[in-house]
Amino acid sequence: MGIFIGARTKSALKKAIKKGLVRVDGEMATTATFIRGGEEISLSFPEEIKPGKKLVFSLRVLFEDDHLAAVHKPAGILVSGNSFKTITNALPQNLQQSRLPDATRPQPVHRLDYATTGVLLVGKTSSSIRALNRMFANKEIEKIYYAVAIGDISEQGEITTAIDGKPSQSIYKRHKSVPSKRFGQLNLLELKPQTGRRHQLRKHLSGIGHPILGDKDYGIEGLILHGKGMYLHAYSVSFTHPFTGERMVLEDELPARFRKLFF
Repeated sequence: MGIFIGARTKSALKKAIKKGLVRVDGEMATTATFIRGGEEISLSFPEEIKPGKKLVFSLRVLFEDDHLAAVHKPAGILVSGNSFKTITNALPQNLQQSRLPDATRPQPVHRLDYATTGVLLVGKTSSSIRALNRMFANKEIEKIYYAVAIGDISEQGEITTAIDGKPSQSIYKRHKSVPSKRFGQLNLLELKPQTGRRHQLRKHLSGIGHPILGDKDYGIEGLILHGKGMYLHAYSVSFTHPFTGERMVLEDELPARFRKLFF
């Protein structure tokens, strides 16, 4: 992933292979084609794809250099997908074009749910996208989230319930608690996912009986907050810059609605 501008994701690459657009040493490739090393792999389209209209959507840029960037993802927008209104489509209008030889269209290198806010890491070159994808796979990027959880939860803990049959691990620490007439108690939790399963934090907290406030999918019947969004925020990403070697800690402050509850 990240090598071909025309197919940036696993699903896009699979579709390209099925359509016969990928060739190995000049021969049409299939998903059964074995790669031994040294082959020339190419991706071509039968006709030029014309760029579509630009999405005008302002993003707050938290950090940017020629290799990568971090932006604030607001609630209520998809990171990527078939919709026109996505973070991916808004990135070119909000980031500076990289001056490096392998500059490409900016691409998010991880995902945040539709209702989740916070730091989103973006690659601006082909080599940066590959490096960041590799770092995520090798667990070299630490993510910290904050959430508001419902109920009388312990001060700290570790959740290891498997998700979709795969080992999963989340660590949490309670920072503040306030009484609530409707929910009994609301808690500001710091969350550190040690694995990257889909909806991991939401499923883990719901599984121990303390769902995230506003989570319509994994909340408890009768205790779901409607109309205020979900209280889950990607607070920071920490990693060693793959090209400069600098230690990066990129943070996105807690939203006002969090602060209103606890501060």
